[in-house]
Amino acid sequence: MDAHITDAYIDDFARFIEASPSSYHAVAEAARRLDEAGFSRLDETSEWPAAGDGDQAASEPAASARNYVVRDGALIAWLTPAGATKTTPFRVLGSHTDSPGFKLKPKPTIANRGWLQAGVEVYGGPLLNSWLDRELELAGRLVTHDGREHLVRTGPYLRIPQLAIHLDREVNSGLVLDKQRHMTPVFGVGHAGDLLAHLAHLAGVPAWDVAGYDLLTANTQAPARFGKDGELFAAGRMDNLSSVYAGLVALIAAAEGSQAEQQHISVLAAFDHEELGSESRSGASGPLLDDVLSRIGAGLGATSSDRLRAYAASWCLSADAGHAVHPNYPERHDPVNTPIAGGGPLLKINANQRYATDAFGAALWARACERAGVSYQEFVSNNAVPCGSTIGPLTATRLGIRTVDVGVPLLSMHSARELCHVNDPVALSAAIGAFFAGA
Repeated sequence: MDAHITDAYIDDFARFIEASPSSYHAVAEAARRLDEAGFSRLDETSEWPAAGDGDQAASEPAASARNYVVRDGALIAWLTPAGATKTTPFRVLGSHTDSPGFKLKPKPTIANRGWLQAGVEVYGGPLLNSWLDRELELAGRLVTHDGREHLVRTGPYLRIPQLAIHLDREVNSGLVLDKQRHMTPVFGVGHAGDLLAHLAHLAGVPAWDVAGYDLLTANTQAPARFGKDGELFAAGRMDNLSSVYAGLVALIAAAEGSQAEQQHISVLAAFDHEELGSESRSGASGPLLDDVLSRIGAGLGATSSDRLRAYAASWCLSADAGHAVHPNYPERHDPVNTPIAGGGPLLKINANQRYATDAFGAALWARACERAGVSYQEFVSNNAVPCGSTIGPLTATRLGIRTVDVGVPLLSMHSARELCHVNDPVALSAAIGAFFAGA
């Protein structure tokens, strides 16, 4: 891996993470970058251009087009090549924008024993102890009575304090955290304070005008390289901003390169709510991807039969973070398939279809990595350890598109601060680029 390419990629990846403390911010940052790359934002409530650019009849070959659409904390962007037809297949990179943490409850300001605390609810499956004694921020959106959305972030504002060892001498023998009693962050002292009023002030709106909000915690510590030769990288939310960013970089690079031989429509699908099971209007179990692909097809003159033909020839890479072998817990991994940090992105396999990879998908991934000039590793769970899942099986089930599961190997997944090797995200993006190029 070229050191200059890696350095530039990781530096910009760090900037992307810092700009994306919530799924809504991640989508806004991705949209900003797509705008700069010449993509056009489409509104779901409006009619979309036919045949790529609106200047041709749907029966004619399409002109090339770059578009994207946002639905809440999800984004889908696509690159339609010149000459696309009603049965042109899709190459979809699936990912998700959300990460585990804590979501602000209604009536969030709590006065307790002289402290001001924020009422929060566990979001997804965070590694609870990793969130202790860190400066956290609240980030997300406020919605005012007129239905307008306002993004907001506090910067360092909250902390979940751990009990001193003097008050629990056995804590190092086993830390037990109650999600209600022990995970409530502090943000001040006294009995007077209004968390929502502070958020409204930061957003530049009157507190009385806030009618709803979706606000989550994020770790404020900056991403950092460390270790021998700076080869390790630590940051929050790499599950799964590592895949969102990799797909975004690859799609923009495809848009800037030659599309003369491209025989498919390249798509970046960044869903929300994967950490909750994906069952929402902006999640992978919802209608978003099918809605967008159907409308793209309709703009090319496709019938429902044409759309099914396109889906049958399409592919989806479900890119989500995976597990590197942990040196302190090797017994938790398969004894033979032991992916290491720096060994390349993962091909994720599960006999019970927790991952969607099959033999054809493995062959596709091998071709993409070979074309990109990167190595890859196979991941399979220890039989005694339950396997997680991804959006891959959901997409395959909903649309019938052949799907393969891949991702960057991490340590400390679902921690407030995860760890990877700097080469692996770069290699993932290169392989996605080869996938978009038709490998």
